[in-house]
Amino acid sequence: MRLTKFEHAALLLELSGKKLFVDPGSFTTPITDAANTVAVVITHEHADHWTPDQLNRILEQSPDAVLYGPEGVAAAASDFPVVTVAPGETVEIGPFTLRFFGGRHAVIHSSIPVIDNVGVLVNEVLYYPGDSFAVPEGVEVDLLAVPAGAPWLKIGEAIDYVLEVKPQRAFGTHEMVLSVAGKNMAADRLAWATAQGGGEYVNLQPGDSLDL
Repeated sequence: MRLTKFEHAALLLELSGKKLFVDPGSFTTPITDAANTVAVVITHEHADHWTPDQLNRILEQSPDAVLYGPEGVAAAASDFPVVTVAPGETVEIGPFTLRFFGGRHAVIHSSIPVIDNVGVLVNEVLYYPGDSFAVPEGVEVDLLAVPAGAPWLKIGEAIDYVLEVKPQRAFGTHEMVLSVAGKNMAADRLAWATAQGGGEYVNLQPGDSLDL
């Protein structure tokens, strides 16, 4: 399975000629190569994780692709046929097995409602938490996508998250809200945290790929 990181929170997984997109949102350049997409996972309803334009681009090339998301996504993207998923559920689609965890977005502020959010474990290899620090209980995580910067995040929380999960490998996501200096600082801190559990931090940049 090959992982390609896009800007901010968007990922592409490819296996056996099929594609799975995760969180193609507004901070990600338009997705133009979406043929053979079997599914799109949207972890929550915020626009930096999905937009109608991004979904339409994908569905134009792969009209049979299945969209998965929690109830909040189904409500926000009511013009699209979103299949609702919840923590504890497992879905098999094409060559991909998707296990869902979590349930709620991290708290931004007491004045802002907390929304649905699911983390997803893909083929028992990659865990992506969306906008949360939900730990996939009972899973030895090979590769962890770690949120590196957000209005709801301070780097100490991300460090503690990595220390708790103890992945074999990790890389940063959700970083388009950071300057170059901020990205480098976050990467250094997350690399330290990953090493504490004996893992390796992979400093993926937009467009970089990694074979899993």
